[in-house]
Formats: sequence, C-alpha cells, structure tokens
Amino acid sequence: MLVKRIIFVFLVFLLSFSTYAQKDSLNIKVKKTQITTDLYNPLSPSKAAFYSAIFPGGGQIYNKKYWKAPIVWGAIGASAYYYITNSNDYDRFRTAFRLRSQGLKDEFTDDNGNQIISTSGLENAQKVLRKNRDLSLLTGVLLYVLQIVEASVNAHLLQFETNDNLTINPSLTTDPMFQEAPRVGLTFKYSF
Repeated sequence: MLVKRIIFVFLVFLLSFSTYAQKDSLNIKVKKTQITTDLYNPLSPSKAAFYSAIFPGGGQIYNKKYWKAPIVWGAIGASAYYYITNSNDYDRFRTAFRLRSQGLKDEFTDDNGNQIISTSGLENAQKVLRKNRDLSLLTGVLLYVLQIVEASVNAHLLQFETNDNLTINPSLTTDPMFQEAPRVGLTFKYSF
C-alpha cells in the first residue's frame, strides 16, 4: 500500500513540472494551400434535387445536362396530356350514362332516338377511361419522382473523375487442353 502511494506521489510530482522542448532552428515556412471546392460540392446533389422538385428539368439544367430537360418536359407533358384527354372523355361518357339512365337524350343518341353506343358500352367506356386516366396520373407522378432522382444521382456522379483510362476489355479465351471439344471462357480486364 505504501509503495502505491509513493508511486502515485512520484507521478504527480513528475507531471507537475512544465516540459520544454528545443526550438526549431531551421524555421521552415509552410505555404498555405487553398482548397478549391470546384471538384467536390457536397450540397450539389441536394440542390439538383431541389431544383428538379420545384421545376421539372431544373435539376438537369443545374447539372449542365441541357439536353435532358426537353426529354423531362416531353415525358411529363405527355402524361399530363393523356390524363386530361382521358379525364374529359370519361366525363363525357359519364354524363351520357347519367342522362340515359334518367331517360333523357344524350350525346350518343341520334335525332331518331337510336343509340350509337349502348348503355353497357357507356359503362365499359367509363371503366376503361377511368383506368387510363389513373394510369396517366401514376405515370406522371413516377416520371416526376424519377427526374428528381436522376438529377440527384447525376450530381453525385459528376463529382467523380472519369476519363478514358477507365476501361473494361472483354476477351474470349479458349482452353488449349481440349482441342476436340473446345471450351470458351470470358475474361474481363479493367484498368484505372
């Protein structure tokens, strides 16, 4: 017990002194280097996703992939066009079905009272048009989300250096041991 106390006091005694080291006689000056963030911007993917969410195609423009923006606009515009067309046609057939069920003249009945489309045809048209309208809406939403994800992923990938030295060279090799029944293998060699 006494030995432990002596060791403890000795350690406290040693640690209480200030230590001094030699001064550097060479006095080397270190140049300050400035880190540029042109190559790596950690907020770039979130900005691209934000711009795409606010304005479809905005993230692609932010990533300087200008040719992708008209594709995004065309895809979302086509789904919006089909949604509106199917919705308007659905409303037409639904109105005609309601008028016919009340015994009134509808759009699909001629002046002589002949039905151009039967009542069951009006019901089937409503089902098909409602399904197409909903699929157009779902397609539009999926394309909207997909263009946001594409802009974010593209912004991530732009931060990696890619050049022509990154290659994959597939080659076919034969087994020289089996001449009569050749075996073929596939080899991938990549270099970077």
